Amino acid sequence: MAIRPEQLAAQLQRELAPLYVVHGDEPLLVLEAGDAIRAAARAQGVSEREVLVVTQGFKWANLSLAAGNLSLFGDRKLVDLRIPTGKPGREGGEALARYAKELDPSGVVTLITLPQLDWATRKASWLTALVNAGIEIECNAPALAQLPDWLGKRLAAQQQSAAREALEFIAQHVEGNLLAAHQELQKLALLFDPGELSLSQVQDAVLNVARYDTEKLRTALLEGDPARLTRLIEGLAGEGAAPPLVLWAISTEIRTLALLRAGMDAGQALPALFKKERVFDRHKQALCERALQRLSTAKLHTALMHAARLDRVIKGIAEGAVWDEFLQLVLRLAVKRAPG
Repeated sequence: MAIRPEQLAAQLQRELAPLYVVHGDEPLLVLEAGDAIRAAARAQGVSEREVLVVTQGFKWANLSLAAGNLSLFGDRKLVDLRIPTGKPGREGGEALARYAKELDPSGVVTLITLPQLDWATRKASWLTALVNAGIEIECNAPALAQLPDWLGKRLAAQQQSAAREALEFIAQHVEGNLLAAHQELQKLALLFDPGELSLSQVQDAVLNVARYDTEKLRTALLEGDPARLTRLIEGLAGEGAAPPLVLWAISTEIRTLALLRAGMDAGQALPALFKKERVFDRHKQALCERALQRLSTAKLHTALMHAARLDRVIKGIAEGAVWDEFLQLVLRLAVKRAPG
């Protein structure tokens, strides 16, 4: 049976199923679902827990052994199986299918955690067997249009509320990264008393991520000053700035420059492009014009691809050192285009 993440709490209150399969593209929701299941198991007398992580060379016989190795005192047990790749392989698939048929709800509760599943994995017989035997929870991030509602529910849970405009402001600044959104909401709970939050309170809390202002970083990016960019990135890292907000600031400037560059390459006049992209400040227009003289369409496209990869690094679904990647990204844009 498949249920949504928001239905899990009610299901756990009714009964503890013998098997839960948790997967999705949003690490925060996957983590919270797993934590809720583990907490409910403890509350209902499941005192033992064994964690199995499927890595290269994993022996699938250990799964059956874990389920059968119960305490002499008759305590119930939670088998916490994690498959980081989502690909158990042929042997693993067969072992999981057998395991689903041999569940013992009186003694063992099993939690299987997977990443986002591709189309082929969704059709796999082992996953079908697991879902038919237990409960499936797919934990995907809400679309940007639904994110303000998600934020509103989270605020309500901490006895706070905010107008739609304030919720949309948070949503735009965390760029769909729920881990960052969660951190911002926790910050609001620490800074303000229960009740309704004003837009100005939300803006001050979300934007005040460091003494090194991200607006300075955006200006330095347009100026192309490598020394200043290096200082600002190092400063933001040292101050503990939220990486999603830093990425939002950088990506916004890159996208604007890419659109302006594409329009210029198509023969459009720069003043009209500034109006189209809502760049009205005279000083910023001058900075953009100078930046466009050194940045080609290819360079800006490469930078956007780099930013997209950095987003995956921040979310923990790609390898890399976040602040080193930030430095590489901004210095990529600071290098002047070779003549000719």
